Amino acid sequence: MTAQAATLEDMERDALTELVNIGVSRAAVSLRKMVGQQVLLSVPSLEVVSRSGAITLIREREYGQMVAVRQDFDGAFSGRALLIFPESNSLAMVRAVAGESLTLEEAAAIENEALAETGNIVLNSCLATMANMLKQPLTMSLPEVLRSNGSLLFESRRPETDGGIVLFLYINFAINNHDIRGYISMLMDLPSIQALRLLISEFIRQVMGEEI
Repeated sequence: MTAQAATLEDMERDALTELVNIGVSRAAVSLRKMVGQQVLLSVPSLEVVSRSGAITLIREREYGQMVAVRQDFDGAFSGRALLIFPESNSLAMVRAVAGESLTLEEAAAIENEALAETGNIVLNSCLATMANMLKQPLTMSLPEVLRSNGSLLFESRRPETDGGIVLFLYINFAINNHDIRGYISMLMDLPSIQALRLLISEFIRQVMGEEI
């Protein structure tokens, strides 16, 4: 089954984008408390692509290595979530989060720890918000920091499957006037995508019912 077969309807896409935006807004509040600086996060667009399509999107938009925080999630829908940045932005992210007074050497020394903590806040907020609003519990693994090109970032949890479908979200990320572009990706197999679609459809029906 292809990514095209799993394409979200417009209303489903809008609902999912809104759920993620609520999640990243909550992540921004948590990060603001942690760093004591203004944090702005938003998700302007979402695409549903194949694993190879996600790799192509990254390679078309970015040059060089990428750094990602990866966490697996399990529940009514399961998969692998990633917060991805160009590696060239990673030290800027660390200094924005941990303090501008850090030297490059000091930032490099705590880079993985700071990235893992930031990724954990963002990914947990996104997925916890989705789970809460869809009324389904999710469990998440501990964050893992990766450095790689696109192909290894989108490695499936289950290599024996068809590689999975990727929900690929662009994210605008600004901390203390640093604009750090990035991506949130959720790699899921087809049964999980179908389960998520059913939950989103039910969520839409409930929201529309409340508005009538």
